[in-house]
Amino acid sequence: MIYDISRTVSAHTAVFPGDTPYSVRPLLRLEEGASVNLVTLTTTPHVGTHADAPYHYVGAGVHPAALALDPYIGVARVVTVAVQTGAITPLALPDDLDLTHTPRLLLHTRISDLGDSVWDDSFPYPDVTLIDWLADRGVVLIGIDTPSFDAADSADLPGHAALARHGIANLENLMLRGVPDGVCELIALPLKLDAACASPVRAILRPFPSFAVQP
Repeated sequence: MIYDISRTVSAHTAVFPGDTPYSVRPLLRLEEGASVNLVTLTTTPHVGTHADAPYHYVGAGVHPAALALDPYIGVARVVTVAVQTGAITPLALPDDLDLTHTPRLLLHTRISDLGDSVWDDSFPYPDVTLIDWLADRGVVLIGIDTPSFDAADSADLPGHAALARHGIANLENLMLRGVPDGVCELIALPLKLDAACASPVRAILRPFPSFAVQP
């Protein structure tokens, strides 16, 4: 079974306030006698489910085209957290959480229950202490179903700075509704976009039968 954990990208998909929403402009139409339908897309690269590139929060950071791909494919663990708003700290994770063989962590919050068009600026976000804690345990990617690793009104972006400090890859705006907690294979490769600050991804999860007996 494959879980599609991507948000649908449409003209109604919520983006960070002030960012560029998704729009489609037809250039050629079959119904008007053209040989093909052809459209031009206009949008922020942060639309829907996406990977931030370091250039988004580090002046000399790399663009999506230069991202290492290893963090975005491999064994991951989905964990539901009860935090409704504000910072998610290590205390929100299960006491017995073992990340020894699962270096990618996907955090499932209440935001996965909201529609693609809904913006809720009270979303929870990973605290710096959590990012540091996960880095100490060898985590190479953190995925969230919320729009940002910092509060909506943050100006200094300490969560993004922590990701940069540890070299941890990230995914934002995942859709984890209906996905059970546990171990799976993540595939969420960013596009090879030059000069961009992020890349949309088509993120999926596949079960790993060999991990079925692990907690």
